[in-house]
Amino acid sequence: MDAATTAKPEFLTTGEAAALLRLSPRTLEKQRVLGGGPRFRKFGARVLYAAADLLAWADSRAYGMTSDPGRTVRSSTR
Repeated sequence: MDAATTAKPEFLTTGEAAALLRLSPRTLEKQRVLGGGPRFRKFGARVLYAAADLLAWADSRAYGMTSDPGRTVRSSTR
């Protein structure tokens, strides 16, 4: 195998992005509609996530403790 076949993909499908973040694909789908999720790109009808955007989004949600002043509490949308 060469470097091109073993390299991590730059763009991920919703399922691949969800697996990386350990979320359900449905969670990412909801966040695309409601907001608050990672940045995504549309190529025609296809939705893709840049790996760098997913990691940046995950890093922006790092907290030291649950009462961290920077933590936002959202009301349930159920």
